[in-house]
Amino acid sequence: MIHPQQSLIEIDGAQGEGGGQVLRSALTLSAITGHDVHLYNIRANRSKPGLMAQHLKAVDAAAAICKAEVNGAALNSTSLTFQPYGLRSGRYRFEIGTAGATTLVLQTILLPLSLATGTSSVEISGGTHVPWSPSFHYLDLHWLKLLKRAGFDAHIELIQAGFYPKGGGRIIATIRPVETISPLVLTQPGKLLRIHGISIVANLPLSIAERQKRQAILRLQKLPVLGTHPDLRIQIQQVSSPAKGTLLLLLAEFETGQCCYFGLGALGKPAERVADEAVDALLAFPETSGAIDQFLADQLLLPLSFAHGPSVLRTSQVTEHLLTNAQVLQAFLTTKIEIQGELNQPGLVFITPAV
Repeated sequence: MIHPQQSLIEIDGAQGEGGGQVLRSALTLSAITGHDVHLYNIRANRSKPGLMAQHLKAVDAAAAICKAEVNGAALNSTSLTFQPYGLRSGRYRFEIGTAGATTLVLQTILLPLSLATGTSSVEISGGTHVPWSPSFHYLDLHWLKLLKRAGFDAHIELIQAGFYPKGGGRIIATIRPVETISPLVLTQPGKLLRIHGISIVANLPLSIAERQKRQAILRLQKLPVLGTHPDLRIQIQQVSSPAKGTLLLLLAEFETGQCCYFGLGALGKPAERVADEAVDALLAFPETSGAIDQFLADQLLLPLSFAHGPSVLRTSQVTEHLLTNAQVLQAFLTTKIEIQGELNQPGLVFITPAV
């Protein structure tokens, strides 16, 4: 349970979805607010509970940017105490050492570093395109675009792609201080403007990327809601990587909203199925009347809690991740979070920061 009135904030890592997001959100908020936090039952709902390599690197990264004293940061540990001592901008380098998601480590520290006094440069090595995590291109083309609309100033660059299970990717982020965080009101998607995509291969024939592209366009062009739109483009790219891998990502931009979905290749997985995963998710989005996809709603919750005014988001789906994130956030802040809608159904998210 959460006890927000205590000086040491206690957070049960088994609450809600009970995964790594509880840890990462708590680290982000502790670094920003300066509140000490004790997490227990970390990742208790997972088949392998406790801290894995990518979670440890998120702890290391958060500790580095706020000079935190940490107890319990060990592989498989289910308890952690984190005591921050002040944000500091600078040059940082973090190496996960596995295919653990570089993107999740970056998301842990980007908001705190945006609130620091100077510009920061961050290099992270590990997985950049791995299952169950936002890919580099999802962050670059989708997440950061909405953050910039809210006033954030950050740029990320893919130096080398890291696919599961080998990893070995590398990203570099430049994060400048944010002057004012503006609220976002995204309640209606508006008219569809364009669908852009990328079909990527690493250490595989370009013909696989072409098959992914062909399958996506073939399906999208046949649908009256999306396929008849003239601005439908998918770019083929070959990226440097120590491993084989593929990605098909689709970004649909509406007048006021946007959504992004992707599929990842795997051994024995046909290129057409990679494309179908992204297309299936994209085609389901308009039926929800959401202004943004369910993943983005979750990822905007913390940044918009520091905005100068209330935000409203219509999400395509209320997820356990979103509900859990709101619980953790309200342990640290007096921000009011109201989520209307049933679990796994479309919903509205109201974020009212404290005055």
